[in-house]
Amino acid sequence: MFHVTLRQLQVFETVARHLSHSRAAKELYLSQPAISMQIKQLELGVGLPLFDQVGKQIHLTEAGREMLHYSCTISQQLQEMEAVFDEMKGLAHGRMNISVVNTANYFMPQLLAKFSQQHPKIQISLHVANRDAVLKQLAENNTDLAIMGQPQDGTDMLAQSFMKNPLVIIASPNHPLCKLKRIKLQQLEQENFLVREQGSGTRGAMERFFAEHGIRFRAGMEMGTNEAIKQAVQAGMGLAILSLHSAELELETGRLAVLNVEHFPVVRQWYIVHRQNKRLSTAAQAFKLFLLTEAEKLAAPSTSYRKNC
Repeated sequence: MFHVTLRQLQVFETVARHLSHSRAAKELYLSQPAISMQIKQLELGVGLPLFDQVGKQIHLTEAGREMLHYSCTISQQLQEMEAVFDEMKGLAHGRMNISVVNTANYFMPQLLAKFSQQHPKIQISLHVANRDAVLKQLAENNTDLAIMGQPQDGTDMLAQSFMKNPLVIIASPNHPLCKLKRIKLQQLEQENFLVREQGSGTRGAMERFFAEHGIRFRAGMEMGTNEAIKQAVQAGMGLAILSLHSAELELETGRLAVLNVEHFPVVRQWYIVHRQNKRLSTAAQAFKLFLLTEAEKLAAPSTSYRKNC
């Protein structure tokens, strides 16, 4: 039986995540030689190489991938153990990890601020990414709770809706379609749409909507953030479909307008998601209950967008 320390596993997991000794050293506040020594000792204990080096790049070996699986499991077990002891101390000393899709980050800070006022000693770690990345975090058990607009079907995830998520078509206030009172979907086939990257929940919802209605839309520039899309729409580069949450400020100030299109807004839901077999800490349970009971009245988008076009 080989001997392995928790420190070695922490160093290995960090190097495996970054595939870089230098970035791991920076995250852990260690020197690169110290990182290399910990990895070397772990490899000696296992009796197998955990990384291959090709040029300046390192890659996990088959043994390395197995080690990462067990390392993540051990890390999760330690976190759950810590959560159990936090529960024994009471809710005031809990902690939780939350992953949210990019669009949800427009309202999550407001909700987290309110929750933190009620529970000031709970430590919260927030991770923001696109839908695919958040789903990966859930699948790898690297987050307690996730916030997204479209849960994945046929998985071991438990999803509960907590707030409406209206999708609207935005345009520059000077766009010719802003003069129309009722726009047919077919009229949009001639328009240029600015779209999010593949893997984005908003992109997926847009493609599903047009496919369901037999509409072919013209995808123009692909952009990685809602902010970039809003700037491009404002500059007259095309139209976009976004969550109303992400465009409220620009709509209120008149920099963007919502088009009056049939079948819009498309009202979806925001969901709080976690693994079904996940043992939620007291802190995570409290935040879940907070979202289910308080989010709609605290962060629901304004309906004043109807006046824009």
